[in-house]
Amino acid sequence: MSELKLSNAQIAWRAAQDIEDGAYVNLGIGFPEMVAQYTVAGRTPVFHTENGILNFGPAPAAGEEDWDLINAGKKAVTLKPGASFFHQADSFGIVRGGHLDVAILGALQVAQNGDLANWRVGNKGVPAVGGAMDLVHGAKRVAVLTDHVAKNGAPKLVEECSFPLTGVACVTRVYTSLAVIDIEDGRFVLREKLSGMSMEELQSLTGAPLHVEGSVGELSVPKL
Repeated sequence: MSELKLSNAQIAWRAAQDIEDGAYVNLGIGFPEMVAQYTVAGRTPVFHTENGILNFGPAPAAGEEDWDLINAGKKAVTLKPGASFFHQADSFGIVRGGHLDVAILGALQVAQNGDLANWRVGNKGVPAVGGAMDLVHGAKRVAVLTDHVAKNGAPKLVEECSFPLTGVACVTRVYTSLAVIDIEDGRFVLREKLSGMSMEELQSLTGAPLHVEGSVGELSVPKL
């Protein structure tokens, strides 16, 4: 595999560029939380965390944490003007009521039809499906942030998920360490890729066919 790939921070930055002004956005546990650090200037998305905060901001500086203010991943957050707190049942009312514009999550696998697997049982990773099952079917749009391949080199974008499913046909866009890929009509449609990677190499690291419609943009991000 090419050594050229984006860092988690760069993947989060790229995903943040697609969040519209005023959008209500849930950020999943793990590095999707980093998206809050890269809000585009002039836009004011409203970030939601399923344990009961609306309109939280970036993580506080080290040593300035208020541990009464945490997200669903138990990470310290800051608050924006107008932030609100509520019971977790009300938080899931927001999720299940279709009030979220975007849910951004991590993944173990994404299938070409949009199926998502992002949990497993055992002693590693999130030990249960949690609220993700509600999020992926309650939000209007579901985006996934992930490395393009697993630590063992196996593709994470596959024809069919082999891990337990979080949701069926729910993912609309995947931001990986190598590319930006939409899911349309049961296919992976390549939108952007790193300029230093050939189509052949990218396809070799993907477990299902990549389709091209029109031109493929350059996946360009700042150094972070």
